[in-house]
Amino acid sequence: MLLIPCVMLFLLRYVFDGSPRTFNSIGASLLGIFPLITMFLVTSIATLRERTSGTLERLLTLPLGKADLIAGYALAFGTLAIIQSALATGLAVWFLDLDVTGSPWLLLVVAVLDALLGTALGLFISAFATSEFQAVQFMPAVIFPQLLLCGLFTPRPDMHPVLEAISNALPMSYAVDGMNEVLKNTDLTANFIRDVLIVAACALLVLALGAATLRRRTT
Repeated sequence: MLLIPCVMLFLLRYVFDGSPRTFNSIGASLLGIFPLITMFLVTSIATLRERTSGTLERLLTLPLGKADLIAGYALAFGTLAIIQSALATGLAVWFLDLDVTGSPWLLLVVAVLDALLGTALGLFISAFATSEFQAVQFMPAVIFPQLLLCGLFTPRPDMHPVLEAISNALPMSYAVDGMNEVLKNTDLTANFIRDVLIVAACALLVLALGAATLRRRTT
Protein backbone atom coordinates (compact mmCIF):
# COMPACT_ATOMS: atom_id res chain seq x y z
CA MET A 1 0.00 0.00 0.00
CA LEU A 2 2.79 2.41 0.88
CA LEU A 3 4.72 1.73 -2.31
CA ILE A 4 1.95 1.70 -4.93
CA PRO A 5 2.07 5.48 -5.63
CA CYS A 6 5.87 5.26 -5.82
CA VAL A 7 5.69 2.42 -8.33
CA MET A 8 3.13 4.30 -10.43
CA LEU A 9 5.27 7.46 -10.46
CA PHE A 10 8.36 5.43 -11.35
CA LEU A 11 6.58 3.80 -14.28
CA LEU A 12 5.19 7.14 -15.43
CA ARG A 13 8.64 8.74 -15.38
CA TYR A 14 10.04 6.14 -17.75
CA VAL A 15 6.95 5.97 -19.92
CA PHE A 16 7.84 9.60 -20.75
CA ASP A 17 11.58 8.91 -20.75
CA GLY A 18 11.94 10.60 -24.14
CA SER A 19 9.87 13.59 -23.05
CA PRO A 20 10.88 14.74 -19.54
CA ARG A 21 8.86 17.95 -19.95
CA THR A 22 5.67 15.89 -20.14
CA PHE A 23 6.51 14.18 -16.85
CA ASN A 24 7.23 17.58 -15.30
CA SER A 25 3.87 18.93 -16.46
CA ILE A 26 1.73 16.11 -15.06
CA GLY A 27 3.99 14.49 -12.45
CA ALA A 28 3.12 16.97 -9.70
CA SER A 29 -0.61 16.54 -10.30
CA LEU A 30 -0.36 12.76 -10.19
CA LEU A 31 1.69 13.03 -7.01
CA GLY A 32 -1.51 14.16 -5.36
CA ILE A 33 -3.93 11.96 -7.29
CA PHE A 34 -2.23 8.59 -6.75
CA PRO A 35 -2.27 8.75 -2.90
CA LEU A 36 -5.91 9.88 -2.97
CA ILE A 37 -6.98 6.91 -5.09
CA THR A 38 -4.91 4.41 -3.11
CA MET A 39 -6.16 5.57 0.28
CA PHE A 40 -9.76 5.63 -0.98
CA LEU A 41 -9.59 1.98 -2.00
CA VAL A 42 -7.71 0.77 1.07
CA THR A 43 -9.87 2.67 3.56
CA SER A 44 -13.22 1.77 2.02
CA ILE A 45 -12.39 -1.94 1.80
CA ALA A 46 -10.72 -2.17 5.23
CA THR A 47 -13.57 -0.32 6.98
CA LEU A 48 -16.17 -2.44 5.21
CA ARG A 49 -14.37 -5.58 6.35
CA GLU A 50 -14.53 -4.28 9.92
CA ARG A 51 -18.26 -3.77 9.46
CA THR A 52 -19.06 -7.15 7.90
CA SER A 53 -16.91 -9.08 10.39
CA GLY A 54 -18.83 -7.55 13.30
CA THR A 55 -15.83 -5.69 14.73
CA LEU A 56 -17.37 -2.30 14.06
CA GLU A 57 -20.65 -3.30 15.67
CA ARG A 58 -18.86 -4.51 18.82
CA LEU A 59 -16.88 -1.27 19.00
CA LEU A 60 -20.10 0.72 18.83
CA THR A 61 -21.40 -1.04 21.93
CA LEU A 62 -18.67 0.74 23.89
CA PRO A 63 -19.33 4.16 25.45
CA LEU A 64 -17.91 6.18 22.58
CA GLY A 65 -19.52 8.36 19.97
CA LYS A 66 -19.62 7.80 16.23
CA ALA A 67 -17.40 10.83 15.71
CA ASP A 68 -14.81 9.35 18.10
CA LEU A 69 -14.76 6.10 16.17
CA ILE A 70 -14.45 7.81 12.80
CA ALA A 71 -11.68 10.04 14.20
CA GLY A 72 -9.82 6.94 15.37
CA TYR A 73 -10.03 5.31 11.96
CA ALA A 74 -9.01 8.58 10.31
CA LEU A 75 -5.99 8.88 12.60
CA ALA A 76 -4.84 5.34 11.89
CA PHE A 77 -5.28 5.52 8.13
CA GLY A 78 -4.07 9.14 8.13
CA THR A 79 -0.72 8.05 9.58
CA LEU A 80 -0.30 5.62 6.70
CA ALA A 81 -1.36 8.38 4.30
CA ILE A 82 1.37 10.70 5.59
CA ILE A 83 4.06 8.02 5.19
CA GLN A 84 2.79 7.13 1.74
CA SER A 85 2.77 10.76 0.60
CA ALA A 86 6.25 11.42 2.00
CA LEU A 87 7.69 8.43 0.15
CA ALA A 88 6.03 9.42 -3.15
CA THR A 89 7.10 13.06 -2.86
CA GLY A 90 10.67 12.16 -1.99
CA LEU A 91 10.89 9.74 -4.91
CA ALA A 92 9.45 12.21 -7.42
CA VAL A 93 11.57 15.20 -6.40
CA TRP A 94 14.91 13.68 -5.42
CA PHE A 95 15.13 10.51 -7.52
CA LEU A 96 12.91 11.07 -10.57
CA ASP A 97 14.04 14.68 -11.02
CA LEU A 98 10.62 16.28 -10.98
CA ASP A 99 11.35 19.93 -11.74
CA VAL A 100 9.57 21.99 -9.09
CA THR A 101 9.89 25.79 -8.94
CA GLY A 102 8.51 26.08 -5.42
CA SER A 103 9.35 24.22 -2.24
CA PRO A 104 9.05 20.41 -2.34
CA TRP A 105 7.65 20.64 1.20
CA LEU A 106 4.59 22.40 -0.21
CA LEU A 107 4.13 19.50 -2.60
CA LEU A 108 4.20 17.21 0.41
CA VAL A 109 1.53 19.29 2.16
CA VAL A 110 -0.86 18.92 -0.79
CA ALA A 111 -0.04 15.24 -1.23
CA VAL A 112 -0.79 14.54 2.43
CA LEU A 113 -4.07 16.44 2.27
CA ASP A 114 -5.03 14.53 -0.87
CA ALA A 115 -4.30 11.22 0.83
CA LEU A 116 -6.32 12.30 3.87
CA LEU A 117 -9.17 13.29 1.55
CA GLY A 118 -9.02 9.82 -0.01
CA THR A 119 -9.15 8.35 3.50
CA ALA A 120 -12.20 10.45 4.38
CA LEU A 121 -13.98 9.49 1.15
CA GLY A 122 -13.23 5.82 1.77
CA LEU A 123 -14.66 5.97 5.30
CA PHE A 124 -17.78 7.71 4.01
CA ILE A 125 -18.38 5.38 1.06
CA SER A 126 -17.93 2.25 3.19
CA ALA A 127 -21.25 3.09 4.90
CA PHE A 128 -23.12 2.49 1.64
CA ALA A 129 -21.39 -0.70 0.46
CA THR A 130 -22.43 -4.21 1.47
CA SER A 131 -19.45 -6.08 0.02
CA GLU A 132 -15.83 -5.39 -0.89
CA PHE A 133 -16.71 -5.70 -4.57
CA GLN A 134 -19.41 -3.07 -4.17
CA ALA A 135 -16.94 -0.77 -2.40
CA VAL A 136 -14.62 -1.01 -5.39
CA GLN A 137 -17.57 -0.30 -7.70
CA PHE A 138 -18.02 3.09 -6.03
CA MET A 139 -14.66 4.16 -7.44
CA PRO A 140 -15.96 4.94 -10.96
CA ALA A 141 -18.72 7.06 -9.44
CA VAL A 142 -16.60 8.93 -6.88
CA ILE A 143 -13.07 9.07 -8.29
CA PHE A 144 -13.22 8.83 -12.10
CA PRO A 145 -15.36 11.94 -12.71
CA GLN A 146 -12.97 13.97 -10.55
CA LEU A 147 -10.01 12.49 -12.42
CA LEU A 148 -11.46 13.53 -15.78
CA LEU A 149 -12.49 17.02 -14.67
CA CYS A 150 -9.63 18.01 -12.35
CA GLY A 151 -7.55 19.68 -15.07
CA LEU A 152 -5.05 16.86 -15.52
CA PHE A 153 -5.83 16.30 -19.19
CA THR A 154 -6.77 19.85 -20.18
CA PRO A 155 -6.98 23.20 -18.37
CA ARG A 156 -10.33 23.55 -16.66
CA PRO A 157 -11.10 26.95 -18.29
CA ASP A 158 -10.89 25.21 -21.69
CA MET A 159 -13.70 22.78 -20.80
CA HIS A 160 -17.35 23.21 -21.67
CA PRO A 161 -18.82 25.77 -19.22
CA VAL A 162 -21.07 23.14 -17.62
CA LEU A 163 -18.15 20.79 -17.02
CA GLU A 164 -16.02 23.65 -15.73
CA ALA A 165 -18.75 24.53 -13.24
CA ILE A 166 -18.90 20.91 -12.07
CA SER A 167 -15.10 20.75 -11.76
CA ASN A 168 -15.20 23.86 -9.56
CA ALA A 169 -17.22 21.85 -7.03
CA LEU A 170 -14.87 18.85 -6.93
CA PRO A 171 -12.04 18.71 -4.37
CA MET A 172 -9.56 16.96 -6.66
CA SER A 173 -9.61 20.05 -8.92
CA TYR A 174 -8.18 22.16 -6.10
CA ALA A 175 -5.62 19.48 -5.26
CA VAL A 176 -4.31 19.64 -8.83
CA ASP A 177 -4.44 23.44 -8.82
CA GLY A 178 -2.42 23.49 -5.59
CA MET A 179 0.23 21.20 -7.06
CA ASN A 180 0.46 23.38 -10.17
CA GLU A 181 0.90 26.48 -8.01
CA VAL A 182 3.97 24.90 -6.41
CA LEU A 183 5.19 23.74 -9.81
CA LYS A 184 5.13 27.26 -11.27
CA ASN A 185 5.71 29.70 -8.39
CA THR A 186 8.67 30.15 -6.09
CA ASP A 187 6.65 31.85 -3.36
CA LEU A 188 3.60 30.85 -1.36
CA THR A 189 0.64 32.25 -3.31
CA ALA A 190 -2.87 33.18 -2.23
CA ASN A 191 -4.24 30.65 -4.72
CA PHE A 192 -2.19 27.89 -3.12
CA ILE A 193 -3.51 28.75 0.34
CA ARG A 194 -7.06 28.79 -1.03
CA ASP A 195 -6.60 25.39 -2.69
CA VAL A 196 -5.11 23.81 0.45
CA LEU A 197 -7.89 25.15 2.66
CA ILE A 198 -10.58 23.86 0.29
CA VAL A 199 -9.08 20.37 0.17
CA ALA A 200 -8.71 20.31 3.97
CA ALA A 201 -12.28 21.57 4.45
CA CYS A 202 -13.64 18.91 2.08
CA ALA A 203 -11.80 16.18 4.01
CA LEU A 204 -13.26 17.41 7.31
CA LEU A 205 -16.75 17.69 5.79
CA VAL A 206 -16.63 14.14 4.43
CA LEU A 207 -15.40 12.83 7.79
CA ALA A 208 -18.35 14.55 9.47
CA LEU A 209 -20.72 12.96 6.95
CA GLY A 210 -19.05 9.60 7.60
CA ALA A 211 -19.74 9.95 11.33
CA ALA A 212 -23.35 10.96 10.65
CA THR A 213 -24.02 7.96 8.39
CA LEU A 214 -22.27 5.38 10.58
CA ARG A 215 -24.80 2.71 11.56
CA ARG A 216 -24.79 0.96 14.92
CA ARG A 217 -26.01 -2.26 13.35
CA THR A 218 -24.79 -4.03 10.25
CA THR A 219 -27.34 -5.28 7.76
